[in-house]
Amino acid sequence: MIFQGMPTLTAHALRLGKPDANGQEPEFVLNPYDAAPCRHCLRNIPKGHGMLICAHRPFETRNPYAETGPIFLCTAHCAPYRGEGLPEVLTSSPEYLVKGYDIDERIVYGTGRIVPQAEIERYCAELLARDEIAFADIRSARNTCWQVRVMRSD
Repeated sequence: MIFQGMPTLTAHALRLGKPDANGQEPEFVLNPYDAAPCRHCLRNIPKGHGMLICAHRPFETRNPYAETGPIFLCTAHCAPYRGEGLPEVLTSSPEYLVKGYDIDERIVYGTGRIVPQAEIERYCAELLARDEIAFADIRSARNTCWQVRVMRSD
């Protein structure tokens, strides 16, 4: 199982001021939060450091299930997350919303579940073991912001 953030080319374009998923220029702010997860490196942006706030739609297609929402992004170049373990961005909350999607990027009904942080890997493995599930997306249980995509490692 592989946890992946937004594509590097998308992060780079946003840092250059290219329009976000809503067609707006990303907003620059100094991080006022204790935990502001960068959706590229999948680490928390330190409080007081510069960050971008922008709209992100982590889907290739536009369909009724292709949700768009706010995300944070490091203003400086950061390396994409490369790992199979739970990334730092999934350690700041006690629970997350996990949903399975099919190859057409549509929610597979019955897969959406609020999952305790300690059970994320188990539930994602359970979803990805099903043939009709192409990937799982993890979102904030509080604000429903996209956090990370989970793919099969094979």
